[in-house]
Amino acid sequence: MAKKFYLPTRMCITCRQRDAQSNLLRLQCIAGTLDVFFGSGRSFYICKTCLNEEKKVSKSLMRQCKSADKNKFMNKLKEIITDDRKS
Repeated sequence: MAKKFYLPTRMCITCRQRDAQSNLLRLQCIAGTLDVFFGSGRSFYICKTCLNEEKKVSKSLMRQCKSADKNKFMNKLKEIITDDRKS
């Protein structure tokens, strides 16, 4: 009997749709600042289709990071996305 291949699925915090973990961007909030997940602590996922919907994403990030400074989160998210596309 062949062994089945396991593909982990995670949920996007914005649209609540499940997708393969490899198709999602993994982030975390540390002391009220948004950053790429670095290996420890709580994290969350955002799908690539939701990254284009700024209003929904900013609301989700404010809820997830427990902060009201939406401009700071959106600027940091744009930095993370552009750095991720370069590498």
